[in-house]
Amino acid sequence: MSQPNVQLSDQFNNNGRMQPARNLRTKLTLLVLLCGSFAVSHAAAQNQRLPNFVIIMADDMGYGDAGCYGGTHISTPHLDQLAAAGMRFTDFHSSGNVCSPTRAGLLTGRYQYRAGLDQVVNADPGIPVHHAGLQPEEFTFAEALKAQGYASGIMGKWHLGYHVKYNPIHQGFAAFHGFVSGNIDYVSHLDRVNTPDWWNGTQLQDEPGYSTHLITQHALSFIDQHKAGPFCLYVAHEAVHAPWQAPGDPAQRGPTASSKEEPSPRAETFHAMMSALDDGVGQIVARLQHHGLTDHTLVFFLSDNGPAGGSAGPLRGRKGSDWEGGHRVPAIASWPGRIPPGTISRQLAISLDLMPTMLEFANIAAPVDRPLDGISLAATLLNRREPMNRQLFWNHKAMRDGPWKLILGGKGTRADSIGLYNLADDLAESVNLAQAEPARVAAMQRALQEWTADVTSNVTSQPDELAVRRQQKSKD
Repeated sequence: MSQPNVQLSDQFNNNGRMQPARNLRTKLTLLVLLCGSFAVSHAAAQNQRLPNFVIIMADDMGYGDAGCYGGTHISTPHLDQLAAAGMRFTDFHSSGNVCSPTRAGLLTGRYQYRAGLDQVVNADPGIPVHHAGLQPEEFTFAEALKAQGYASGIMGKWHLGYHVKYNPIHQGFAAFHGFVSGNIDYVSHLDRVNTPDWWNGTQLQDEPGYSTHLITQHALSFIDQHKAGPFCLYVAHEAVHAPWQAPGDPAQRGPTASSKEEPSPRAETFHAMMSALDDGVGQIVARLQHHGLTDHTLVFFLSDNGPAGGSAGPLRGRKGSDWEGGHRVPAIASWPGRIPPGTISRQLAISLDLMPTMLEFANIAAPVDRPLDGISLAATLLNRREPMNRQLFWNHKAMRDGPWKLILGGKGTRADSIGLYNLADDLAESVNLAQAEPARVAAMQRALQEWTADVTSNVTSQPDELAVRRQQKSKD
């Protein structure tokens, strides 16, 4: 059987895209194709060991929240060492400016709008979007890697559906220890509406401990169990998302809560939360070293969006905005012997790129009937390619075209405002060049409109709230 053509594109594709499947047939077809790819590449894999992947995602960590990104307010020795040993990206972005959308894009390698997940999946069952989730017909990097013999695990935050049918175990992951909501009390493990939320696979199974420490411990156990490889470990930290709790602090939610109101962020608490996250990164790298796996493992660290309580550094805006501070995030890649140490990449990149990157390194063909919106960064990581221009898009209101940034109705401006910024000279987005560059504005607006039309056509359907409630009522 010949290997399917790999199609990795940094542009959206308006042609030849299938209607999204409404059942599991497309997913099964993809698995068959990928198994065929595995048969072809198996002989090559005998001579070249398939790499492991460790993806570590921080939550609400800003561009200026690490020493290696110029942060002077906090100590992050392990992240700094990871950057010194590998590659630090200076123009890397999350596909969303809040939690759930970015995670949907990361898992599928496609803009989250295609999956119908452009909002935060809310903890409150009375809000319609609570019932949304990553639908079964979506195809994740865990499912793609599984066909090549990988064991994948997720430790930490899922936030892609509260109902058990959306559990990551049903999306290609062999192991899941963590929570499905946007945040939990770091100690009592209750979500925002005081619902218990700590899972072992599809079963609620609480265990004592500070959530950041538990996530790290389960990540280390997964490495121990799968050291023979190949494996993919997705470590989705809660830190440094609210509630503001340092290791050793009391619970803020539940019957043992120290107060009825959750405290505002304090510098010392935030620093302790960041230190716990940073220590966890160091422990994971040390465990890989202990098992002799560092030369066979790509470690990639990133944040899901800009800061809520931390620092955006020199950038304008924060979490929830389309300014650079809302989605330009720290990103570090390390792979000793493959990625040159101490390198800095200025490649315009996005979290959507991680899936095609892993597929290329694992010799897996990307699905041709569900084109990926990300591109493989393999050549960038191996220092074989100079930065190239590309277009990226956010929220139907902002886009990048090389160094140029167009933003419509940016937060803090008039709803009908048009902003154009040359980020090569103006990283803070302080000088609006829209009136000086009308032709460029017009061209970028057309590109944004075309992209919006593409990603909002054939969107995967989310369940209707009334239908969900009728179904629940019929079971009562």
